[in-house]
Amino acid sequence: MDEIRTRTVRTSDGIDLAVFEQGPAEADTVVLVHGYPDNHTVWDGVAALLAEDHHVVRYDVRGHGASQSPASTAGYGLPQLSADLRSVIEATSPDRPVHLVAHDWGSIQSWESVLDPAFEPLLRSYTSISGPSLDAAAVWLRRAPFHIRDGLKQLAASYYVFAFQLPRLPEAAVRSGVLDKAVNHSANIGITDPERRVRGRRPERDLISGLELYRSNFVRRMLRPRLQVSQVPTQVLAPTDDAHVTVALQTQAPVPYVSDYRWEEIPGNHWVVEHEPAMIAEKIRAFID
Repeated sequence: MDEIRTRTVRTSDGIDLAVFEQGPAEADTVVLVHGYPDNHTVWDGVAALLAEDHHVVRYDVRGHGASQSPASTAGYGLPQLSADLRSVIEATSPDRPVHLVAHDWGSIQSWESVLDPAFEPLLRSYTSISGPSLDAAAVWLRRAPFHIRDGLKQLAASYYVFAFQLPRLPEAAVRSGVLDKAVNHSANIGITDPERRVRGRRPERDLISGLELYRSNFVRRMLRPRLQVSQVPTQVLAPTDDAHVTVALQTQAPVPYVSDYRWEEIPGNHWVVEHEPAMIAEKIRAFID
């Protein structure tokens, strides 16, 4: 098994991020960004496969895993998360742009960078899985009369987003184990093999800290989307059994905003990156090639 090398990267606002590298340092770099309520370990299977011929970089998003937390909700804003990604890239691949791959909230925050022209020189490609741009999603949902069934389906799938805006109640759901059970239910959709079913509890800190991602960003971007056209070659992999993000939103919302764009439906649920690492690694490698 390839050795995993660890380092700490200091962000622009003084937060220390835990960063994990494996694979040949001289090879092309692939940066993997996890979502909520995960940490870098959700990529274990994919990282091990890609590290055979790529320099693979993962990091715990602020407030998760071994990374530090900001002092307030404002510290989880999308511009700061984009700045965190820049800090990681500049520390681990200072001389060459990277291939960016992200899942769930990792994808949501990565779109902030991909759609920023000033960030484009750092990126060679982008693969998004189960996480739309909030800005593109806001515009897409406003056009719901043209695709009302898809819009209503996505709003129903996003019920928890509205609940996460409430004070104290989501934290109580975490401490009681209710939220963790809901996450496990989602992660087990379509998984019939008892050996592959998710049963463990996610760290309480990750579950609680990640709530601030929703509180800091959703309402603001839904009301005032900010969009530009990206030149970064981009692919979207849309799991067909995703309980949280519909195929329609994942694949159609980015169309007006990415000049070099392709998408593909793939079998699996929202946590396909953990359940099917070989398939995901193959799709990533094919797009990079």
